[in-house]
Order: sequence, then structure tokens, then C-alpha cells
Amino acid sequence: MMRLRPGFRSRLAAALLSGAAVFALAACGEKSPPAPTFTNTDVTGLAYGKGFELTDHQGQRRTLVDYRGKAVVMFFGFMHCPDVCPTTMMEMSNVMKLLGPDADRVQVLFVTLDPARDSQDLLRQYVTAFDPRFIGLRGTQEEIDRTANEFKVFHEKVPGKEPGSYTIDHTAGSYVFDPEGRLRLFVRHGQGEEPIAHDLKMLLAGR
Repeated sequence: MMRLRPGFRSRLAAALLSGAAVFALAACGEKSPPAPTFTNTDVTGLAYGKGFELTDHQGQRRTLVDYRGKAVVMFFGFMHCPDVCPTTMMEMSNVMKLLGPDADRVQVLFVTLDPARDSQDLLRQYVTAFDPRFIGLRGTQEEIDRTANEFKVFHEKVPGKEPGSYTIDHTAGSYVFDPEGRLRLFVRHGQGEEPIAHDLKMLLAGR
């Protein structure tokens, strides 16, 4: 039987231990959790959409910091909108139902692009009709324009058939912040309730 010199045995043992350590590290690396897979558009790290300062439907000034600890869904629209806005709000109402108890950790914000017609009281009636937890936000037209620009939300008045009447063309998606106040997702209009609920649960779980 071949005998190993003491010095060689020491070097061999060290090499085996080193190899075992590398294997252990590789195994740990393989077990690291996968990156989050959202069904909606992941916009984590986006350079815009950092926040806002507007007035809620109770007359209080609000910023994104006020909702820290909750996932925030932010949608821009107007009360006279015939289809996209009420459809989106109803969709979010159904999302809240799907979330069950987790719904209390989600805040839906409706930012009116039409403060001239959407008064504080009317805005309150409108958003709470979909869910009493929903909050409407408004401001001066200058404040609304500044906030819309911060989020790259297109909006433009379109004259109606009658004198003085108008509608507003606007971006139809929603932005979603995680409980830490970081912008994470863009939700395209018409995605359905289940994909939104899925992504919100991931954000609430810290993903």
C-alpha cells in the first residue's frame, strides 16, 4: 500500500477542505431566492415618479410619505371619463376583495386631472362609491400638471360637441409603490383583477 508523506497529507487535506468550501458556497448560491416575477411591468429604479404633494378629498395635504407601510396604487383620471376611469376604479375595487385582509395594507389613490369640475366633495363621493378606503387627490391645475409631468402622464383637453364642454385624453395605466415608498410597477389598463392582486401580494411580502 502506498504511503503519503506527512507534508503531502497536510497539503491534500487543505485542498480537500478548500474544495468543500467552494462547493458549499456554490450550493448556497443555488439556493438564493429568485428575483421577483411580476405579471405587470416592473419599473423598479425608474428615474421619475418620485412623489407628489396634493390635497385629499377631506381637504388635507398629502404626500407619498403619508402612506408609508402600504402598497400604493396611483391612477390619474377624471370623473366625467366615460369608460377607462370607472372601469379602472371598479377593477381596483374587485382587487381589494381578492386581497381579503391584506386589502387594509393597500391604498388606492385617484388623482383628478380635472380639478375645475371635480370638486372636493364630488371627488369624495366618486372614489368612496367604489371603496370607502379609496382616496381622491386634487390640487390647482398647476399642481396637477406638475404631478402628471412627474409621472410622465399624458393629458390633454378635447373640446366636446357642446360649447364649453370637453373631455380629457390621458394615460390609462396605474403606478404602484411598495410599502417602502419605492415605485415598482406600471399596470396597463385592462390587465384584470387577478394579475394586480398577485403583484400586490408579492410587494406586501417584501419582494
